[in-house]
Amino acid sequence: MNTTTLRTSLRLALILGSVSLVAASAAPQSFDFKDPKGVNNVHFKLDAPLESITGTATGITGTVAFDPAAPAVTTGRIVLDTKSLTVGNPVMGEHLHGAHWLDVAKYPTIAFDAEKLANVRVQGAQTLADVTGKLTVKGVTREITVPVTFTYLAGKLGARLGDDKIKGDLLVLRATFEINRSEFNIMPGQATDKVAENIVLSLAIAGAAPRS
Repeated sequence: MNTTTLRTSLRLALILGSVSLVAASAAPQSFDFKDPKGVNNVHFKLDAPLESITGTATGITGTVAFDPAAPAVTTGRIVLDTKSLTVGNPVMGEHLHGAHWLDVAKYPTIAFDAEKLANVRVQGAQTLADVTGKLTVKGVTREITVPVTFTYLAGKLGARLGDDKIKGDLLVLRATFEINRSEFNIMPGQATDKVAENIVLSLAIAGAAPRS
């Protein structure tokens, strides 16, 4: 090997070594889903033969660790305040919060703990994946898999908050999935003509990662 070739090889080795060190030192960003604007929301729908019930919830908190360079290692926990669940009919809302249904006094939160991602596909700023984790509703925990779209928006925190002086990134999560209320001990098998067994949940929530 001549001197020129040796120098080129050494330079290449140094460059590759530097890239490896940068990759090894990179860490996921932590995104906070407690929304100061109060816009984050979950919609739910129960479509029974006699009645179709729809409602929303806005009491959302939690954190997600996300690395746009390695989305497959995403982890996190999203928590919903059950008292924030509302429906259009006030009496129906009281029943929803009551001991026979969600019993919000005893079970003040619904939580999803993401554990692993599969079928990860990156499409520009979006990452699509099947997220498997533990869903806890009314004290019952079950493993479920949810199709989730992650949208990483670098430098867009200030734009969302209406203040360009605020620096940071956004992570938007969108998902639609179903759960069976009987599996979570929510009046199993009861009143199915008016309250559907399957609950369709749709969420669109944004998490913030401020930076200086």
